Amino acid sequence: QVQLVESGGGLVQAGGSLRLSCAASRRTFSEHAVGWFRQAPGQVREFVASVSRSGGNTVYGDSVKGRFTISRDNAKNTVHLQMNGLKPEDTAVYYCASKRTILAFPPIEEAGSYDYWGQGTQVTVSS
Repeated sequence: QVQLVESGGGLVQAGGSLRLSCAASRRTFSEHAVGWFRQAPGQVREFVASVSRSGGNTVYGDSVKGRFTISRDNAKNTVHLQMNGLKPEDTAVYYCASKRTILAFPPIEEAGSYDYWGQGTQVTVSS
């Protein structure tokens, strides 16, 4: 069992930046692919970004490409999501998720493929 805890959310003005973190409870987190998803009120959960277990491969949702960067520090069991150029439409609860994979497994975009989820952190972008 892996517990994930997100942090770093908050209120920011449009054009600003935030850095979200996803901390895992177990050292085996380095064997997990990790993804970030978001859900705004009344909306379906949206894929944001994902990273392979090694950190060498990343995938981004179209709406965040060029603005968000996902990275991981396996020594600290942590994955980060650097969000720059924030827009009001980025307002949502952001969730991290993980799934244990083999080394060569690519980043995962499908929410249903993940086994572990955090509780989420609220990001609010004012105009």
